[in-house]
Amino acid sequence: MPITVVLPTYNERENIAALLADIRRVVPQAFVLVIDDQSPDGTGDIAEQAAAELGQIEVLHRKSKDGLGSAYRFGFHHLFASKESSGELLSETLGTSDLGQPSIVITMDADFSHDPKVIPELIVAIEAGADAVVGSRYVRGGSTVDWPLHRRLLSRWGNMYTGAILGVRVRDCTSGFRAYRLMALRGIDPHSTSAEGYAFLTELIVRLRRQGRSITEVPITFVDRKYGSSKMSSNIIFESMRLVTRWGIRHRWQQFRSIFTSR
Repeated sequence: MPITVVLPTYNERENIAALLADIRRVVPQAFVLVIDDQSPDGTGDIAEQAAAELGQIEVLHRKSKDGLGSAYRFGFHHLFASKESSGELLSETLGTSDLGQPSIVITMDADFSHDPKVIPELIVAIEAGADAVVGSRYVRGGSTVDWPLHRRLLSRWGNMYTGAILGVRVRDCTSGFRAYRLMALRGIDPHSTSAEGYAFLTELIVRLRRQGRSITEVPITFVDRKYGSSKMSSNIIFESMRLVTRWGIRHRWQQFRSIFTSR
């Protein structure tokens, strides 16, 4: 079936070539779309070299570092445009794509915190009928490795808060290791989102849930990066909590209005 791995990168020269090689070994049929935010360490050039050696890899070079959400919006827009021009979106809409097999979009980090060996499990869950699959640290069997205690607590508490205030039954809304059914992802119009950082990942979950899409979680072991520096910052955390709270208040207000007007 058609599988595309979308991979945003920034300053990942120590990881990108090995990661692309691992992805090719695990899912040799996959097409990989690398979105590089003009990494000053030469990540984009290394990705281009790997693309020439491995094949089925396209590297998109953006002009500046504008955030995770912006990179994904750019990559998704490019992917949808290429699928539409090839007629694949139309054939899938009509149910004639690859004998009914769905096109799948995989997203993951470029620092080896997400193990490419888990990709087949995500694909199997989509084949079983899910519209989206989250590689989750917070379901039975999931875990984090080499994280300090304060970061584990912050992540777990943030996800519990997010799920509770937004009313979504997903335990790891901020995990970027995911698989989407192509039509489900396109249906929530990710290009119209505005959040960056982890808030962007949560925004996609919210839109999927509001459309009644099925979301499954499979356990993963999240391993902290060995090379390069984390992109986490206080601004990213603040944006996520601010937007999640705003969305949650809006959601609760809409529920209240619906109950009030139905009486």
